[in-house]
Amino acid sequence: MSALSGRLAVVTGGSRGIGLATAEMLAGAGATVVRVARTLTHGPHGKFHDIRCDLADVPSLVEATTRILGEWGTPHIVINNAGAFVYKPFEATEPAELDQQLALHIRAPFVVAQSFLPAMRAAGGGLLINVGSVSDHAGYPDNSAYAASKFGLRGLHETLVMEYRGTGVRMSLVSPGPTDTSVWDPVNPDERAELPSRADMLRPADVAEAILFVATRPAHVHIDWLRLGPA
Repeated sequence: MSALSGRLAVVTGGSRGIGLATAEMLAGAGATVVRVARTLTHGPHGKFHDIRCDLADVPSLVEATTRILGEWGTPHIVINNAGAFVYKPFEATEPAELDQQLALHIRAPFVVAQSFLPAMRAAGGGLLINVGSVSDHAGYPDNSAYAASKFGLRGLHETLVMEYRGTGVRMSLVSPGPTDTSVWDPVNPDERAELPSRADMLRPADVAEAILFVATRPAHVHIDWLRLGPA
């Protein structure tokens, strides 16, 4: 029997990058996987069940989580992965760009957690994994909006760990270093000396493997924080 056979997993931002790699690995481990992203179309697609949703829009997100609970039931595993990246000096960062980062990295995970955690607690267990960043523990130049939002996500994670301790519901924070996904396309790190080249970055599958590791630990094992980066 596969490690996650019979388990329901929800992955936000599951259409590409880390989210897609994670969805594929969870499905490969036997999980029933529901992907949520704004670029998807509703319905079954191969090994996935997909829901189109703009995670920055609260009514759309609540509709999506309500649909999941109604059609598939309470998730066993929830991956808060959806995100975006702003790489700009502080003085050049617009308030609207900060708003976008906060909406995707704090508000959306907050709403997802609020939608699923009561049902998971009532079921007696489950796992919520927030995908953070090395920028959720350290500050880097030109990362002000991104880091502020990821630090906030870590604050949410640490609070939920305390509030749900003893309920059977576990929380984990997976914090990858630079990962070669499309978020780097506007930045072109290969032409910036202060950044690692894309060839030296993690691959989405590297992060997905770390998430799968957390997701397949026994129920009595709590991985609070897992940090990984390029060698």
